[in-house]
Order: sequence, then structure tokens, then C-alpha cells
Amino acid sequence: MPDWQEPQPLPATWQRCDTGILPLWWDRLCSQTSPQSAAMYAAGLFTEDRRRPIAQWYNPASDSALLVAPETSPEWPVQRFGIFYAPPGGGFTQVHSAPHEWHPREPRKSPTEQEAFEAAVAEAQRFLQVEMYFV
Repeated sequence: MPDWQEPQPLPATWQRCDTGILPLWWDRLCSQTSPQSAAMYAAGLFTEDRRRPIAQWYNPASDSALLVAPETSPEWPVQRFGIFYAPPGGGFTQVHSAPHEWHPREPRKSPTEQEAFEAAVAEAQRFLQVEMYFV
């Protein structure tokens, strides 16, 4: 990877916490939709906390968060990682980025699930670097 694409160290205000889905995601999603719609969003990712891998960053100073997680339903033939952002002050949005996809029926064919995940994490880290300029 060229030097300019190497992720820079994240600002100290962003803490990585991958152990479980933060309650903030459910609260933010419910504030924009109904609890029923929120429960179905991203195949129940925010209600069941069962799909892995995930990468998650939290900024307690601004009560904002960033999440990399599967966004497609498990039965789809192409799986994809999405990047979700909860900005300071409220709200919830999906960051539109390059598709970070893999084919579960061909687990050894590139891109693999791990390669797709690593690419999505790298893009999320670049997003956090840019986000710091606007907050």
C-alpha cells in the first residue's frame, strides 16, 4: 500500500471497542424509525448482536460512534460490510463507500471475508481522520 494510503493514527478521542454493539446504535436508529423497522435494519444487527466480525469506535466527548459490520442478510449470495456513523448530537447514517464484498460460497476466492473486512476497517479509519476536520 502506498504511504499516502496508510491509515494515520486515530485521534485520541476515538476509542476502539469491538466487544458488543453499543446501545447508542439502537437508540439512534429508533429515533429515526420505529422500533419494528429498527429491529429489521441490517438483518437485525443492532438488536441481536450476533454477526461478526465487527469493528467499532466510540467518541465519548461527542457521543458519536462508527461501526463496520455486515450489512446484508446472511442468506444473500454476496455479503457486504457496511460503515455506519452516529454523528455528534444525534442521528444515524450509513457511510457510502466502495463495496466491501465477499462470496460465502467461494470462501477462498479473493476477496475473502477477512480481506473485505480489513478493507472496510481501513476505509472507516480514513473516515475518522476526515471527520475530525469537520467536528
